[in-house]
Amino acid sequence: MNKYLYFLLTPEALVASMLPPEEFGSYLAVGSEKRAHGQAIFFTLEGLKDQGFPLQDIETRCVPHPNGQPKRSVYLSIYRVMERIPLEAIKDLYLVTPDGKVLKIEKSESIPQTGHKFKLYQELCPVHPRIVSGLSPADFVRYITNENNNLYVPKICFVDLDLGELADDPDHGRVGNLPYYSVEHIRDCLKQLEENPEKQTKTVNRINAQWFPYRTIETGFYIGAGNDVLFYPFPTEEQLQREYYDWWRSASIMGDSFGTSF
Repeated sequence: MNKYLYFLLTPEALVASMLPPEEFGSYLAVGSEKRAHGQAIFFTLEGLKDQGFPLQDIETRCVPHPNGQPKRSVYLSIYRVMERIPLEAIKDLYLVTPDGKVLKIEKSESIPQTGHKFKLYQELCPVHPRIVSGLSPADFVRYITNENNNLYVPKICFVDLDLGELADDPDHGRVGNLPYYSVEHIRDCLKQLEENPEKQTKTVNRINAQWFPYRTIETGFYIGAGNDVLFYPFPTEEQLQREYYDWWRSASIMGDSFGTSF
């Protein structure tokens, strides 16, 4: 049986498994009694060398059960995992709905330019506050991983979320169908950035739940350090309807069942 290496974001962990990505994603969402069922996000890894991880355990622990069933998960590390994984070892991203539907996203060669004045970032790993900023995703990576700043992390993974009209007009932009329960607080944070151009970021929520509705994603997922950034583009609405309808329907229905505000 093949063996796979996965980097989990929710929660942060390095896991070996005999399940291929789609089966592993379903297992994470609905197949284990050891973790809360629900949304899961993970990357596949290839070519990972040592980095302080007990990779030798894969051969001895990631083996079939006595009845021949594949070993579903072997946790190799749960502490400071992402910062030790070289970006070149990170391959495809997988998004899992609470009922186990799995969407594969490959990395893009380019980072999009949205042209909006402000962005809303949900940090996913290693910390997960919600941040508004006038920085582009690439600039945000450079800023948040700069060790010369008082507050920094060695590597960051985050997703940008939809701000609607607030992205360009915090004062008068309509809220529309934005699902954030703290939307007026978000508006106030954006106004503070507008009034203080020298301010790079403003924290909306310092300790935010890692769960979020996939439908709120603006462009996609970013992971990087310094000038090195990987980007995983979230499909357009047309692609979701045409190519990934079953996953999108599950994400929409299950997302609403977890609550429309977050």
